[in-house]
Amino acid sequence: MADDATSAEPAAGRIADYLDRLPLDTERRAAILERIAGETTGAAFAQIHAELSGRDGAGPQNSVGARLRQDWTRRHRRGDAELDSVLQSDRHGHARLVTMPPLARASMTPLPWDTNLVARIAKRVAAAKVPRRGLMASRLPGATLDVPVPDPERELHWQGAARLRRLILVALVIGQTWLAAYFMTAILPYHGSHWLEMILLTLYSILFAWVGMGFWTALMGFWVLIRGKDRYSINATAAPDAPIVPDARTGILVPICNEDVARVFAGIRSTYDSLARTGEREHFDFFILSDTSEADTRVAELEAWLKLCREVNGFGHIFYRRRTNRIRRKSGNVADWCRRWGSQYRYMIVLDADSVMSGGCLKRLVQLMEANPKAGIIQTAPRAAGRDTLYARIQQMATRIYGPLFTAGLHYWQLGESHYWGHNAILRVAPFMRHCALGKIEGKGPLAGEILSHDFVEAALMRRAGWSVWIAYDLPGSYEEMPPSLLDELKRDRRWCQGNLQNFQLFTAKGLHPAHRAVFMTGVMAYLSAPLWFLFLVCSTALLGISVMAEPVYFPEPYQLFPLWPEWHPEWAIRLFGATATLLFLPKILATVLLLVKRSELRGFGGPLRLVASVAIETLFSALLAPIRMLFHTKFVLGALLGWKLVWKSPPRGDNETTWREAFEKHGMGSLLGLVWAGGVFWLQPQFLWWLLPVVGSLIMAIPLSVWSSRVSLGRGFRSARLFLIPEESMPPRELRWLWMAVRREREPLADFRKAVTDPVTNALVSTAGIPRTRRPAALIEQREQLIERALNDGPESLNDVQRNVLLYDPLLLGRLHERIWTSSKPHAGWGVTAPAAPPVSQSV
Repeated sequence: MADDATSAEPAAGRIADYLDRLPLDTERRAAILERIAGETTGAAFAQIHAELSGRDGAGPQNSVGARLRQDWTRRHRRGDAELDSVLQSDRHGHARLVTMPPLARASMTPLPWDTNLVARIAKRVAAAKVPRRGLMASRLPGATLDVPVPDPERELHWQGAARLRRLILVALVIGQTWLAAYFMTAILPYHGSHWLEMILLTLYSILFAWVGMGFWTALMGFWVLIRGKDRYSINATAAPDAPIVPDARTGILVPICNEDVARVFAGIRSTYDSLARTGEREHFDFFILSDTSEADTRVAELEAWLKLCREVNGFGHIFYRRRTNRIRRKSGNVADWCRRWGSQYRYMIVLDADSVMSGGCLKRLVQLMEANPKAGIIQTAPRAAGRDTLYARIQQMATRIYGPLFTAGLHYWQLGESHYWGHNAILRVAPFMRHCALGKIEGKGPLAGEILSHDFVEAALMRRAGWSVWIAYDLPGSYEEMPPSLLDELKRDRRWCQGNLQNFQLFTAKGLHPAHRAVFMTGVMAYLSAPLWFLFLVCSTALLGISVMAEPVYFPEPYQLFPLWPEWHPEWAIRLFGATATLLFLPKILATVLLLVKRSELRGFGGPLRLVASVAIETLFSALLAPIRMLFHTKFVLGALLGWKLVWKSPPRGDNETTWREAFEKHGMGSLLGLVWAGGVFWLQPQFLWWLLPVVGSLIMAIPLSVWSSRVSLGRGFRSARLFLIPEESMPPRELRWLWMAVRREREPLADFRKAVTDPVTNALVSTAGIPRTRRPAALIEQREQLIERALNDGPESLNDVQRNVLLYDPLLLGRLHERIWTSSKPHAGWGVTAPAAPPVSQSV
C-alpha cells in the first residue's frame, strides 16, 4: 500500500493518466472513473486493480494477468489462439508467463584435463609390462554405456585419404621453407653465421612456413572448386528430398548477451519464416538463451519475444530464457540448455546473435546428419553481409571472394577432422553432452581457468570420442555480419587471441587426434605470427644498424685462415621478395580467376571490370592494414601472457563509426612508433627505408585509415559506384531482404526498465516472467525497502544495472515500486509520471 501521506490525498489527474495507459475501451474507462471519483489516490489505485482482477482488495500483483489479457484483446495477432497455454497460474494463484518447455534434466559433466605427456608415457611403459586381465566391458577403451560411439579402430576410406593429403602438405611446406631459407642465407651479409642472422633465419623460416600453409590451402581449394566435384563432400551424401523422421527433433539455439534487440529478433524471424516455408517447422524449436545483464535490454528482449511469437504463431516453437547464474559465457549457456532440455532433441543448431540461416539450409543440415550417423558436427561456411561502412564492405567482399577457396581448401586437407567455429553449425546432442563438457584448465596464471574459445576444443573432444567433424563448404543459405570498423575487429581479435593461446595448453591433452592438435597450433599461429613478424623487422633493423655503424668482422672464428667478406645480393633479395609476394597474393588472383571462369555469380560482383578493380583496391587496403594488425596482435599476445585484464563484451551489431578521438587513443602510439622507426632507418641508410616503407608508412597512416574506413557514407558511395559489391547486396536472398526490411520497419521505441516500472502492461509482462517469493529474511526485506525508497525519490538514473535487475527479478518488489510511483505525491521526475492535478470527473473523457 502507499504511504499514509499519499493515501490521504484525493485521487488526481495521475490516476486518469494511469487509466489512459491501460488497454481499456472508452466505456469501461468511464465506468471506473465514475466509481473512484472522490477517492484518495491510494484507494483509487487499489480499486482499479480490484476491478481488473475481479478480487476485492487486490494489489498490482494480482491484476498482472488481467492487464496482459486486456492488452492482447485490444491488439490481436495471428498467434493469440495459443496465449492461454503461455499465461498460466501457478499453485499459489499467481499469473505466470511460460517462456520455456518443461524441464527434462540430464547429466553433462566435464572430465579433468590430462595434459602431462611425460606422465602418460611413463604409465604406458609401466602398463606394457603388466598383462591386462579382468577388465569389465564398460572399462575398455572406447566403450560407452548409452551413446553409440563409432569404433575408432575401423579404417574409413576418408581417413586414409586425409592422412595422405596431410603428409603431402607437410612435405610441400617443409620443402618450400627449406628452399626459401637457403636463398635467405645467401642474401644475408655473413650467410647466417652471425648470431643476429641466425635469429632472422629462424623467424623467417617460421613465417614462411605459415604463409606457405595458407597458400597450399587456397591452391587446393581452387582445385576443388574449379573441378566442380568432390568425392568427399559431406553435402553430397544425402538426397535433396530425403525425409526427416518425426523423432529427429532439432533445437536452434541463439545465445545472446546485451545485444541489439531489434536486430537479433529480426534475424530470428527471418530464419523462422524461411523455415516455415519449407514445411518442416514441426521438427525445429528455437531457443533464445539470454545472458543479458543490462536491465533495459532485458525488458526489451522479453517484449520482443512475446511480440514475435504472437506475430508468427510461434508459441510452442520459439522459447526464451534468461539465465540468472551466468557462468562460462556462451559455452556455459549452451551447456545449461543441454542439461535442462537437450535430452529431448537429437540435434542442435547453434547461431550467433547476428546469424541468419535459410530454411533450406537448416533442413539440409538435418538431412546430412541423418545420412551420416557418425558425424558429430557439420559446420557451414557463413557468408558476410549487411554492413554499410567502407571497412565492413571491403571485408565482406574479401571473405565472399577469397573465403570459398580457403574453406574448400581446409576441407580438402581435414575432411572429417575439421574446424568448428561455434555458430551456424549443427551438432549431435547426445555425444556432445557426453564428451564435450568443458572443465577448467588447472593451474595459475592468465591462461588458466575457464576456457574462452570453446569451439575448437569442443570439436577436438567430439573427434576424440570417435565422431567426425565436417565443413559443408558448398552449402548455401548461411549468413553472418562483419565488424563495422577496424577497431571493432581488433576488440574481437583480442578475445580470440587470449582464447587461442589458452587452448594451446591442451595441445598435449590425452587422446586428441593429431589433426585437432594441428588446429590448436594454427589457432595460436594466427596471432603469434604477429609478434614473430614484428621481431623479424626489429632484428632486420638492428642488423642494418650493425652493418652501418660497426666494423665488419672478417675472422669470426678463431684460427680462421681466410677472411669472411660481407656480401650483399639485392637482386636475390628481390627474387625472394617476389616469391613471398606470390604466396601472399596468388590466392587472391586465383579467386578472381575462378569467378571470371565460372561466371555464374559474376554479375553479383558488378561485372568483370568492377570485380578486378575491387580486388585491386582491396589488395592495397589489406596491405596497408597488415602492419597495423601486426602491432595490435603483438600487444594482444603480450597482454594475454602477462595477464592484462580482458573485458568480454558483445560486439556492436550496427554500423559503428570510429571517432577521431578514439582513433588517436588507439593508434597514436603506433603512429609515433612508425615515425621514429622511419626516421631512424633513414638516418642509418636512406636506401633501406624503401624496403621498410610499407610497414612504417601504414603505421603512420593508421589514424586516418581507421577513421575513414569506418564511415558509412564512403561505404555507400563505393556501393553506388558498384565497387566492393557482393551478390548478397546486388541480388539479396529472401532471408536477408526480410531481415533488412524488419530492421528498417522497427519504428516503435523498445521497452526499457523505466517502462517496466511505470507502464501497466509492460509491468505486468515483466512481473509474470518472474517468480513471486513471499518468504524473505527480515534483513533482505529491509534492504529492498530502502531500494524502493531510493528509486522513488532519486529516479531510475540513480540505480545501476545490478539494482535494476533485483527489481525486475522480484515481481512483488516491482509491483510495490509500480504502486508507490503512481500513488506517491512527489515521485522523481525521471519516472515520467504526471504530477497530481484536479480530481478526475465521472464522465468519460
